[in-house]
Amino acid sequence: MSHELPAATAPPSTPSGLAHRLSRLPLYVQILIAMAIGIVTGQLMGTRAEMFKPASDLVLQLLRLLATPLIFIAVLHALMKNSMGGKAGARLFFLLITNTLAAILIGLAISDFIKPGHYIKLPPPAVAPDNKPFDIVADLLGKIPTNFIDGFQHNDVISIILIAIAAGVALRSVLARQEAAGHSDASLIERLLSTAFQCVMTMLQWIFNLVPLAVFAVVARTVGTSGIKQLLAMGVFVGAVLLALLLQSIFYMVRLRLGSWVRPAHFLKGASDAFAVAFSTSSSGTALPVTFACIREKIGIREESASLGVMVGGTFNHDGTALYEAMAALFISQALGVHLDLSQQVLVIVMAMIASIGAAGIPSAGLVTMLAVFNAVNLPVEYIPLLLPLDWLLDRCRTTTNVMGDMTVACLLDGKIRPEPEAELISILPDDIDESMDDIAREREPIPA
Repeated sequence: MSHELPAATAPPSTPSGLAHRLSRLPLYVQILIAMAIGIVTGQLMGTRAEMFKPASDLVLQLLRLLATPLIFIAVLHALMKNSMGGKAGARLFFLLITNTLAAILIGLAISDFIKPGHYIKLPPPAVAPDNKPFDIVADLLGKIPTNFIDGFQHNDVISIILIAIAAGVALRSVLARQEAAGHSDASLIERLLSTAFQCVMTMLQWIFNLVPLAVFAVVARTVGTSGIKQLLAMGVFVGAVLLALLLQSIFYMVRLRLGSWVRPAHFLKGASDAFAVAFSTSSSGTALPVTFACIREKIGIREESASLGVMVGGTFNHDGTALYEAMAALFISQALGVHLDLSQQVLVIVMAMIASIGAAGIPSAGLVTMLAVFNAVNLPVEYIPLLLPLDWLLDRCRTTTNVMGDMTVACLLDGKIRPEPEAELISILPDDIDESMDDIAREREPIPA
């Protein structure tokens, strides 16, 4: 009988090689590398670089695939998990809508003034857009769903959002009645919805891992077929967006100065950590804990105002994203030589506001909801990948603007009277006033020698 010693279990091998090392780099570094390789490849291959078109089309198709479930689940999830009612809820809604409207109007004004799309020339799309007479009233009325299937089948974002809002309000009403009756059947739907939201976010992250490939394909094709000057001319669009975001930030500061006890200098100093995290991660969701800590501890906003402005408002408020999507629509239309009249620009405003609600607080999520804005005014979505090389920078800037908007709303909700520290303590702990005041008294007693 043999007694062989068991073979030693080998430690799991660590992936190595160039591909693994590149995958561990931050996404913006991967995009910069892809741009550099794309420029060289386009210069060397010339018009043969058109062969890379399927790579950018792949990412666009996958974004289309997830656009419908992402927007539906994101809106429904936001309505289910957030609560805002009464005067505070109405004031929050007013502040969010007016901030987003101001952002879109600023973006459209800058686009109409600078006209960044006139500096590049795009070829006509493979499929000609629908040139039927445009009627904004008839078009919007036609988006009202007649059943639950057509909107999802045809990726009709307005119909999907209307269904999501109706379902979210109904679920909240059912959940409230069941909780009052001591039942919790609807809570199962809430948990399932949360799980579905996480699943969509995971799949979306898989797609974003392919973004460097799409950037390489777009840059190589653009340089190979049109020359590097065409790519450099897109820098005008970048400058226009950055200018618009700056003007939106100034709008926040003016509104803050007029409507809150918080002064702009105090606000900017206290919010610096939140801005740094938002810019470095490109995710307002990731920055949420830091944002809440800054607004409470460094700026000193009341807890109720901070919760409404940052936690609730941050779910719906994406001013920077709405501004960018409106400007992107005008940029592509100008580059194609397609004029968007006043009624179409009004529709861009409406769709950018609606689409920004469905934008998740993760990197580059605005690229998904941009499909809705382009489809609303019959712009070819095949040019959206052209914006990918620019998105790594602009996404960080508009995310920072989103976070600034959330914090500004919280300060405006807090009013013009600065809270007293002890009064704030009592409002936070109404059931333990005596114990809290005893603790304060003990803390103020001198320490015995």
